[in-house]
Amino acid sequence: MLYTRGNVDLLHRPAVAIVGSRDASAAGISLARTFASVLGASGFIIVSGLARGIDSTAHEASLVYGTIAVVAGGADVVYPPENARLMQSIATDGVVVAEMPPGFQPRGQDFPRRNRIISGIANGVLVIEAARRSGTLITARLAAEQGRDVFAVPGHPLDPRAEGTNHLLKQGAILVTTPDDVIEQLKPQLARWSSNTTLAIIEEGGRAAPLPPAARSPPPEPSNAEQAAVLRALGPAPAALDEIVRTTGLPARTVQAVLLELGLAGRIERHAGNLVSLTT
Repeated sequence: MLYTRGNVDLLHRPAVAIVGSRDASAAGISLARTFASVLGASGFIIVSGLARGIDSTAHEASLVYGTIAVVAGGADVVYPPENARLMQSIATDGVVVAEMPPGFQPRGQDFPRRNRIISGIANGVLVIEAARRSGTLITARLAAEQGRDVFAVPGHPLDPRAEGTNHLLKQGAILVTTPDDVIEQLKPQLARWSSNTTLAIIEEGGRAAPLPPAARSPPPEPSNAEQAAVLRALGPAPAALDEIVRTTGLPARTVQAVLLELGLAGRIERHAGNLVSLTT
């Protein structure tokens, strides 16, 4: 059984898990923020474990687009304590997922167990900074066993925080340096979702649980007028999502849906810092 707080509809959408070191470097935090915001703007829900470092950064950067926090304790139990405000925001605008009942205080052994849910929800798992014996590598191993794509950002050979990610690359993980690398690999999943194809959301016992019939319909497609409004707001110079929302007067979700369609059609380019422009 899974317990949830928040918008469970997010569990029915294509997702990317972003995981990594709790003791992340400044570069690792910057990478997590960039990947999470760009992937979120591209239509993916970001999944992580609400831990310090990479996890928290990924949640914060993707909260406006939708994020899923899989916790080791109860869905109402905050851990670590400094993430109390972030967890409340996710419970309001995203969704918190737990397999332990409300009020359950997490134990050491519960954190590795919840990793299979993180990878099971996601279509792919991106690892940013992980030591050789990091629990993050458990998530990567489970993702591979569940048939998910495993991505890794390479790091400096002398940095112990990159030892695990570099090892994953030697074992066959997909090397990525920009969010576009992930988007290109997972574009078929986005296309299938937007075409109303059933997605599997959680692996259990080696078999994917299909979505219930009521959850298979994606949000309404943007109208031609909404697409035209977004196109008018775009140009060759990169623009931020909130700027497009203000210019068009459309809801952020509608703008995201239009940008997703334009991206699949190859009509826009995405840039660092969650910026978009028309393809030149």
